[in-house]
Amino acid sequence: MNVPAGNEGLASLSDEELAAQAAREGSDGVAFTALMDRFRDRVWRVCWRLMGSQHDAEDAAQEVFVRLFFERGRFAGRSRYSTWLHGVAIRTCLSLRRSRSRRRRRETTEISAGGDPLPVTVVPDPQPPPAAAIDAALDAEKLLAGLDEEDRALVLMKFAESHEYEELAEMFDTTAGALRMRVSRIREKLAARSGTPGRGG
Repeated sequence: MNVPAGNEGLASLSDEELAAQAAREGSDGVAFTALMDRFRDRVWRVCWRLMGSQHDAEDAAQEVFVRLFFERGRFAGRSRYSTWLHGVAIRTCLSLRRSRSRRRRRETTEISAGGDPLPVTVVPDPQPPPAAAIDAALDAEKLLAGLDEEDRALVLMKFAESHEYEELAEMFDTTAGALRMRVSRIREKLAARSGTPGRGG
C-alpha cells in the first residue's frame, strides 16, 4: 500500500490504514499520534461512562493510550479499529475499577480494625461534565447499582454507546448470541429490582 506523506496524507487514511502504519512505526511515529488525536474524545467518553468520575476517567484514558501504544502491533484488522480500541478501553477500565474496589475494601478493613483513616481533600473538578451528562450518569448509576463490573460495562456499551452485538462480541471476547442471552438476563434482573416487566435485547 502506498501511504500518503504529511499530515494531510494521514488525514485521508482510514482508521485501519492508519493503525497498520502505526504498527510499523517506532516510538515517535506520527501515524499513532494522528490515530490517538482521532479517537481522543471517544476514548474519554467511554472511560467517563465506565469509571463514573472525571478524575478516574482521566486516569483511565491515559492508561488506555499507553496500552494502545504498546499493543499497536496486535490489531489484526479482522474488525474495525474503533471496535478493537473500545475493547482495550473496556478491559482497562474494568481492571482499574476492580483494583479500586479491592483497595477500598482493604482500606475499610484496616479502619474497622482500628486504623486511623487518612485525611481526604476534596478538590472540585475544574471542568465538570455538562449538567445533562451528569443527570444521565446518576440515573444510570442508580439503575445499574448491584450489577457486577462486566455486566455494568456491557449495558453501558450496548445502550449508552449503541454498539451492535457483533461489535460487543469482539470487545468482550465472546459471541453475539452469548451476549444477547446475557443482556436478556440483565434486563430481567433490573426489571425485578424496579418492579417493571423486562424486555428482550
